[in-house]
Amino acid sequence: MTSDARRDRLERIAAEVAAGRGGVEELGAALGVSVATVRRDLGVLAADGRVTRTYGGAVVAERRLRDKEVANRHGKRAIARCAAALVRPGDVLIVDAGTTTAALAARLRDVPGLTVVTNGVNTVSLLAECDGIDLIVLGGRLRHTSQAMVGPSAEAEVRRVVADRVFLGADGLSAHGISCPTPEQAALKDAMAAQGREVYVLADRAKLGAEPFPYVAPVARGYTLITDAADVPPGLAHHVIRAEEAA
Repeated sequence: MTSDARRDRLERIAAEVAAGRGGVEELGAALGVSVATVRRDLGVLAADGRVTRTYGGAVVAERRLRDKEVANRHGKRAIARCAAALVRPGDVLIVDAGTTTAALAARLRDVPGLTVVTNGVNTVSLLAECDGIDLIVLGGRLRHTSQAMVGPSAEAEVRRVVADRVFLGADGLSAHGISCPTPEQAALKDAMAAQGREVYVLADRAKLGAEPFPYVAPVARGYTLITDAADVPPGLAHHVIRAEEAA
């Protein structure tokens, strides 16, 4: 097998593990390879710090979520500051799970009269003690690696809301849409976008043009991208706000 083919297989395995399908037999069946091959590949990913080996398989390394929180912290803060400047007192907001959206949530605590609908555990933690915010938490299944509630119940609940603004996070953003580690997360992002009068995708420069996962939220409605990138590849968004402009 060529090195390119193996790299592709490693990326597929990493995506499957991120989606919660990290059993060696499950991975072997999904990729059409032997259990021994899966074990060797998991060893490579573990050595790289991308997964943690478990009995019978692997899970996403715990440090990956912490890495996401600190990666390009300055850019994420600039994006959050820019997004927060768009919020008005009394707005109804849908705030997606994610590290950049959590940075936005931290800036909403003193905005009076907000209603915030979210599936993000980090956002709930940041806003739980804010008496001036009506906080609505979407139910569902907790996806531990992203600290997000997902699933049909979350989708059903968000469809009962009409929001002034929707703020979506992104693991990657390409011309296909927002890259998502699971189909449930892709479906929930689409449902969120459908309920907003204005829709914003918060994505730092490292996310632009990236498709790290096999599932996608096309976000059919026009949205505005808020990013710290100086150059944005064509076709990613209908409108672009550069965070530096709001710094």
